[in-house]
Amino acid sequence: MPTRRAFLASAAALALSLAAPAGALSDRPIQVVATFSILGDMVKRIGGEHVAVTTIVGANGDAHVYQPTPADARVVSEAQILVVNGLQFEGWMDRLIDASGFRGVRVVATDSIEPIMFGGAFDPHAWQSLGNAVAYVDNITAALAKADPVNAADFHRNRAAYVTEIEMLDAEIREIVASLPADCRTVVTSHDAFQYFGREYGLEFVAPQGLSTESEASARDVARLILQIRERGIRAIFIENVADRRLQKQIADETGALIGGTLYPDALSGPNGPAATYLDMMRHNATTLARVLMPQGS
Repeated sequence: MPTRRAFLASAAALALSLAAPAGALSDRPIQVVATFSILGDMVKRIGGEHVAVTTIVGANGDAHVYQPTPADARVVSEAQILVVNGLQFEGWMDRLIDASGFRGVRVVATDSIEPIMFGGAFDPHAWQSLGNAVAYVDNITAALAKADPVNAADFHRNRAAYVTEIEMLDAEIREIVASLPADCRTVVTSHDAFQYFGREYGLEFVAPQGLSTESEASARDVARLILQIRERGIRAIFIENVADRRLQKQIADETGALIGGTLYPDALSGPNGPAATYLDMMRHNATTLARVLMPQGS
């Protein structure tokens, strides 16, 4: 039988545990759900070992047209934090939250970002600017620190290191684009996902589809784009990992433009691909564009 001294020691330990901050009660990571792969990567960079991240729309997945599953509802129901992009990017999100009975904290990663208005709607692709990415990181860091104050210092250290990398890559991309002649800075893509990138780094992006891959390009829009490619002597068009490639190949066939490569607008590649992380994605897109747009012999 336990002694009276052992019993009192056990009771004291229990009292101390009840008085401890919530984050100190266990070493279990915060359960975080991110809506798509880019956000999931950001959360992992900031949260490190203190978070367990589930991503709803994974690598090479198209969040524009995603249809949530009952399994997604179960995952969201168990989440402490749900990180969304906002700006109407995840049109299915409210339905999923209602179905899941989610009671945790919802973090809108684009809070404080001034969105671009494009085609009469908010352009949700704000992560395509590395300057905006710092706002994403700050919003995620604040949410994690509030949920787990015991490990807040780690989150802020991770944030500082991550922001340093973001700023270095931003300078690198500006240097890459600055090397392009002014008349070689028009980019043809599948859908309008790169307006923030274009505004930030001095490129013009045109596409047959609108802001969402869900929209269909009209025959008039395609004809107008083909005429623009011919008149301006645009040499290359680019396909996207989340978009149907058939339309781009049709446009290439009709204009004689070459397929310049694959860009990653809304989703990361798989772990062995060229865009396995957010920073890899941004660097890959910039270097792919520059390699193709640079005139031969330059």
